[in-house]
Amino acid sequence: MARTTIVFGVVLIALGVGGYLGAAGVSVTALIPAAFGAVLAILGWLARNQRYQKHAMHVAAAIGLMGFLGSVRGLTGIVDLISGADVQRPAAVGSQSAMALLMATFVGLCVKSFIDARRARINKGE
Repeated sequence: MARTTIVFGVVLIALGVGGYLGAAGVSVTALIPAAFGAVLAILGWLARNQRYQKHAMHVAAAIGLMGFLGSVRGLTGIVDLISGADVQRPAAVGSQSAMALLMATFVGLCVKSFIDARRARINKGE
């Protein structure tokens, strides 16, 4: 799961930098996904060490949940955008929606990983 966390981090960094460059460097808030991505990438790197793995992955899941909750309102905007309604900042709505979907997927994968680890521990007899 450490590698997956790093991958999600890199994708979020690319989303943030792409959004920032797409906004011609005007909107610093376009870098928010990149900030979340950097934190996830660092936590994924830390999780490669068995000693820090459990803690790093729990913090990463919490960061993912916070990122989802912070960007979920973009999903309502994307529905408006798709239906043809006038949206104030379509690029921001797209970026928020992408971040929300990425974070929801990441948190889901984390939960699955935690459940699998728990089951493995129980089957092992710990």
